[in-house]
Amino acid sequence: MTHSHNPLHLHDRYGPEARYAVEAEASLPTTRWEEEVARGLELGLPAADSLRDRTIPTFSRGELPHFAGINTFLKAPYLEDVRKCGQFDVAILGAPFDGGTTYRPGTRFGPQGIRKISALYGTYSFELGVDLRESLTIADLGDVFTIPANIEKTFDQIAKAVSHVYASGAFPVVLGGDHSIGYATVRGVAEHLGSKKLGIIHFDRHVDTQEYDLDERMHTTPWFHATNIPNVPATNLVQIGIGGWQAPRPGVKAGRERGTTILTVNDCVEMGIEEAARRALEVAWDGADAVWLSFDVDCLDAAFVPGTGWPEPGGFLPREVLKFIQLIAKEPLAGIEVVECSPPYDCSDITSLMATRVICDTLGSLVRNGHLGRRP
Repeated sequence: MTHSHNPLHLHDRYGPEARYAVEAEASLPTTRWEEEVARGLELGLPAADSLRDRTIPTFSRGELPHFAGINTFLKAPYLEDVRKCGQFDVAILGAPFDGGTTYRPGTRFGPQGIRKISALYGTYSFELGVDLRESLTIADLGDVFTIPANIEKTFDQIAKAVSHVYASGAFPVVLGGDHSIGYATVRGVAEHLGSKKLGIIHFDRHVDTQEYDLDERMHTTPWFHATNIPNVPATNLVQIGIGGWQAPRPGVKAGRERGTTILTVNDCVEMGIEEAARRALEVAWDGADAVWLSFDVDCLDAAFVPGTGWPEPGGFLPREVLKFIQLIAKEPLAGIEVVECSPPYDCSDITSLMATRVICDTLGSLVRNGHLGRRP
C-alpha cells in the first residue's frame, strides 16, 4: 500500500462506505462542539474539583449526558420567540393531534415521544460523514396549539405555523400527530409558491386519498384534500409502501381517478431501492418546483413500529427505509413531517427512535448533498 494520495495513511481493509466515513470524519470541524462546551461551563458552572475532565460543567447544558436535561429535539435550543425562527437553518415544530384517528389514539403524544428518545442521539452520523451540530443551526419551536375537539381549527393552526416557518426560510420539520395533518402542512407550504407547483413523496402503508372517513376529514383523507389545492397536482403525488388489508377502496378509487402513483413494498424491493427512489423523484419533481416529504412510520413492518395507530405486517425493513430516505434527500426538499408515532402503544421507544432516525437521516443527507447548510 502506498500513501502518496492517502494523507490519512488509511489501510486497505475498510469497506467502501466505512472508508468514506473514516476519511470524512477527519475533515469535520469541532467549532460548534467547542462553543457548546464553553457555553456549558459559563452557564452551568465549572465542575466539582474532583472531576478530571474540565469540559464537564456542574449543571448539564449540552448533549451530555444523554439522559439528562430538558428534552427538545436533539437537545437543540428551545426558541420561545418563534418570530426569530428565520435565523436558523432548521425549525422543529410539534403537531400534537390525534383527533383525525379512526382506530386507536395516542399520536398527540408523538412529539413528546420523539423528543424524549432523540436525546439518545448525537449530531454525528458515521456513514453519512456529517455532523449536524457543525453544519446546521437548529431550533425547537415547541408545539402548535392544536384544538382537540375541532379538526378544522387544528388544520388552520398547523397550516399557519408551517406557513410561518416556511416563509422565514427555515426548513420545517413537523413532529406528528396523526396523518390528517398532512393536508394542513402542505397547505402551509403551497400558499407561498404562487403559481409554482408542489410535489409530495408519501411513505405509508395506506393510501390516505379518500374524501371523507366517518363523515370527516380524518387521517385517511389528507391527500384527497391536499391535491385539491390548485398548485398541488395529484399527478405529482407518489405513494411508497402501500399495501396490506387496510387500504380503503374509496381511497384507491380516488387515487386511480386522479392519477396518483403507487409503489408497493414488493415493487420497491423487486426493482431495487435505488430504482424506486429514482422513479419517486421523477414523479414528484415532474414539472414541480418543490417537494414535500410526508413519512408515516407505519410504512415499516409492524415488528419495528408497534407504537402506531394502524400497524400492518409486510412493510419495509428499517435499512430499506433509511436507504430510501437518503436517496430521496439527494434532491432538495421543502420540508418533512413524520407522523403516526403513538408512544402509548410503543415498546422501548423503538417507534419514536425510528421517527428520530428518519429525520436525522433526511437532514444529514440534505447537508451531504449541499441542499441545507449553515446560514451566515
